[in-house]
Amino acid sequence: MNIKLNNKLRRNIKLDYINTFITNLNMQSSIWVLYLAYCGLSLAQIGLLEGIYHATSILCEIPSGAAADLLGRRRSMILSKICIMVSCLIMLFSKNFWLFALSFAIQSLGNNFNSGSEEALVYDSMKSLGREEEYMRVNGRLNVLIEVAQGIATVLGGVLAQYSYFWCYSACLVIAGLALFPVLLMTEAPYADGEKERVGIGDMVRTHFRISLAILRTDRRILKIIVYYSVIFAAETMFFFYSQQYYCDLGYNKIQISLILLIVGIFSCVGAVLSEKVYQKAGKKTGFAAAAVIGLAMLCYGFGNIVLSASVFAVAGFCNAMLYPVQSNQLNQLIPSQQRATLISISSMFFSVGMILLFPLAGALADRYGLTRVLGGAGLALLVFALLWNRKEHL
Repeated sequence: MNIKLNNKLRRNIKLDYINTFITNLNMQSSIWVLYLAYCGLSLAQIGLLEGIYHATSILCEIPSGAAADLLGRRRSMILSKICIMVSCLIMLFSKNFWLFALSFAIQSLGNNFNSGSEEALVYDSMKSLGREEEYMRVNGRLNVLIEVAQGIATVLGGVLAQYSYFWCYSACLVIAGLALFPVLLMTEAPYADGEKERVGIGDMVRTHFRISLAILRTDRRILKIIVYYSVIFAAETMFFFYSQQYYCDLGYNKIQISLILLIVGIFSCVGAVLSEKVYQKAGKKTGFAAAAVIGLAMLCYGFGNIVLSASVFAVAGFCNAMLYPVQSNQLNQLIPSQQRATLISISSMFFSVGMILLFPLAGALADRYGLTRVLGGAGLALLVFALLWNRKEHL
């Protein structure tokens, strides 16, 4: 491989650091539940919108992953940024459920285009450079940048939302536009064998899916990793987003809630930093221990105590951030380069299935029985799941 291409591939890693940081400065993740409630939607409707988001993800995740593998990861990431910008525009000027649903669907499509593409581009850039053994460290740094950026966005989002949701979403639109620039400067990493030039696109997609599904059937370790972590991440995501309304119900304003989320972000940042070291010491037990702690944290929400709730919320954030590099490293070690983006997208699809089932159900139950009871019950269910799964499996 020539020196010029090597330099460009090294630059991909630095550019992705910039891309990751700017992308996660998007403030809507810390206020969207409160914003939709402000617009008059019930928790059941909010849960349904999240379900629409993930239903779109299921429909588009594998095709978008195949497009990334077959047509280029960089192009897929560019499409992702454009979709996010359109989604922010719709959210900025929408006031009814169906326009919100359209925004959620477009945002989901944008995230689909990015989900397997970014990770695959970075990993294959490092693989081409002979540095794939450093991937977990790079992934950990990316997660640190995510947590730092989200921490900044959480505070700024809370402050802006306290005064005007319009300015908050306007800032989100600008940030989405800025995130496009580092992607435009990236270089496609070598990963394909050139076969796509000799067959039609339809044949390529069908063959690609057959190979990916065959890999899942022949290596059950991949499927087990995907299922287990999808359940944990779906539960933690539901926990994080509904916590916005949980603290609002306890009487806290948007700035105070953003400060709680900032503390969670700090703990998450530490979890991402320590992920590699914890995994080196605890090994595959890390997956069970972190899941159990997240389940116990959710269970503690059932007491409705602010000090206890905020403390366990922060610990759960630590554990969740620690698991992302662990899962990513475990999967990438087992996945061939040519199917990497597709199989990572399949992992995201399983996560979406969990969210479709969990988020609307939790919202509907919360409207009827109260959010405190629902979050506590979800924590107990996650704890039981982790215990039963790990009686035989060790992830």
